[in-house]
Amino acid sequence: MKKNTLEKHNKIANDILYYIYKYIDTDINIDELSSNLKVSKFHMHRLFKEEFGENIYETIKSIRLQKASNLLLTNKNSTMTDIAKMCGYSSQGAFIRVFKQKFNITPKQWRQGEYKNFTNEILTTSPTASSATVDFSNLTPKIVQMAKMRAYYIRHKGYNKSIKHTWQKLQTWLLCNHIKEYKQLGLHHDNPTITPLSECRYNACIIVENEIPNATLPSLIIPSGVYARFDFEGRYGDILRFMNWVYFEWLLKSGYETTTNPPYAIYEKNHFLEDDEKFKVSYFIPISYS
Repeated sequence: MKKNTLEKHNKIANDILYYIYKYIDTDINIDELSSNLKVSKFHMHRLFKEEFGENIYETIKSIRLQKASNLLLTNKNSTMTDIAKMCGYSSQGAFIRVFKQKFNITPKQWRQGEYKNFTNEILTTSPTASSATVDFSNLTPKIVQMAKMRAYYIRHKGYNKSIKHTWQKLQTWLLCNHIKEYKQLGLHHDNPTITPLSECRYNACIIVENEIPNATLPSLIIPSGVYARFDFEGRYGDILRFMNWVYFEWLLKSGYETTTNPPYAIYEKNHFLEDDEKFKVSYFIPISYS
């Protein structure tokens, strides 16, 4: 298959996934998506399965449950029905049924503390996170309004040290295209302290001031919004510990709730590219207050 055909197919598959994440709180209409992308439903399903190894409906279900499992813990003032609607479920009953199929417990049991067994088991699969002793209790955020940003990206499946190879590919693309002014951004579509690390979707992104004409990489819009910004530094493994702390300690005590927008890190120093695996980041958690 020709290179430009492969790039076109890759772009369509990525556009489908971006659409799913963007409209996960709605009843996603596959016919409408097919019309928007100007490809047949058959072609759309085939390209998506080839790129991501699962069908579109499986992906929608998985993303909804990941978002819901997070919101159940962080949004204490939201009812079960509220959370079901935020994640695109037509009814509370439908939400409870698929949640129990996935986690073997009800959303209510998850909310009451059963999630801890699940999250602790995930952390033990990362030796560096398990051995990390970093303390975030004195870390305080700045509350900021962030404008929307266009990001050029390469997707990575799994949250582990192999992300380094994805960042190296992105770095090679930057050098080949003589792009010198940019920011490095890591976009976390999934919370890796709730989602098994092998299933997490992570985007290695670069942010540039102006749109790049004829770019061979796909792009997406990171939404504007209100975020809690945490500035800190550390080494590989500490990010997982931070996310566990920020969602299950800081956020629960803060009085804020989170949204379905993805959190992201802007790297001043990127541990995936540094020999010493140390980082310096500004980490942005989407929040709301009512």
